[in-house]
Amino acid sequence: MTDKPLKILYHHRIASKDGQYVHVEEIINALKQENQQIILVAPKVAENSDFGSDGGFVDALKAKLPQFIYELLEFTYAFYALLKLSIAIIKHKPDAIYERYNLFLPAGIWASKLFNLPLLLEVNAPLYQERKKYNGISMDWLAKWSQHYCWKNANKVLPVTNVLADYIREIGVSEDKIQVIPNGINEAKFLAPTKKPSELPDLTNKTVIGFVGFVRDWHGLDRVLEIMAKLNDPSLFFMIIGDGPAVENLKAQAESLNLSQQIYISGIIQRNRMPDWLSQVDVALQPDVVAYASPLKMLEYLALGKAIIAPNTPNIRELLVDQQNALLFNSNSTPTFSDCLTRMLSDKNLSQQLAEQAAQTISQKKLTWLANAQHIITLFKKLKTQDAQR
Repeated sequence: MTDKPLKILYHHRIASKDGQYVHVEEIINALKQENQQIILVAPKVAENSDFGSDGGFVDALKAKLPQFIYELLEFTYAFYALLKLSIAIIKHKPDAIYERYNLFLPAGIWASKLFNLPLLLEVNAPLYQERKKYNGISMDWLAKWSQHYCWKNANKVLPVTNVLADYIREIGVSEDKIQVIPNGINEAKFLAPTKKPSELPDLTNKTVIGFVGFVRDWHGLDRVLEIMAKLNDPSLFFMIIGDGPAVENLKAQAESLNLSQQIYISGIIQRNRMPDWLSQVDVALQPDVVAYASPLKMLEYLALGKAIIAPNTPNIRELLVDQQNALLFNSNSTPTFSDCLTRMLSDKNLSQQLAEQAAQTISQKKLTWLANAQHIITLFKKLKTQDAQR
């Protein structure tokens, strides 16, 4: 007898269509591929937008309102979300709730308690600490309470890295309630045949150094151009798949170093085209990383078998091993980013070996959205069994 598919109520509060939305979309699709029924309760702002779009009126509102007013509106939204969740639960009678954690959003926990439904809480960042550091928080006590309340009251908390799990452990959440599930890739998209984008120049006999993302000064991509100038090798080509505020400075630097013909910046591209662009890259760069993140682009580099250069940080070491499936650099000691890139570009055998090992990492560690969905389903079924035995 086969198990009956679950009805899973998926709840999130994302209004922008960016890396966050990729995670949401891929998990939902993977759960559906496993024949689970998904009931989505979420803002509709991003659904019909192009990749890279912001939160529309939500971002505009945030920019214009005093901070404490905006935060109060965020928390007030939780009551509206609870109403939407309650209506969906009464109508569809789901078996469980899956929620992507957000600050000032205890609605999913409230709904799980009100209707006695198990809840898995996906956590991608310690948002209280993150927002306090970068944007400041006006209603500090409420923000901190909402984070602790959600983490402590979920049936299971699913951080994307073990480093992030430490934040959850610190507030007293027991180990048996924490399950690390890193980001993944969609094998059907990233292992399908690819073709060279027509926008690109001829890359025959080129060694392509690639970066994916929104380029900021702290990425330090100027170091790539400096090394290219030092090596003075016309076969080297630097491709930035993305856009960002640091792009103009990089263009000016390339011109001053006579490298304008050896750099290409794509601008924002749609997600369905990413495999075609990334397949052109030989050496893939992760020049910096948030300490607790599970970077999507790094997993995509692995999926397409790229020679990777990444920071030697605990969260990266959860997936990469120095000189096995990547070269890892240190920020304050050797080898530096520049040391690793110079070595990679100078040793073709090394880069090929690293690329081959990278390609095997996805299957070895089961780093796919489908594997994540299967894990989620297993957790829900265990919670249902435990609840039935009480």
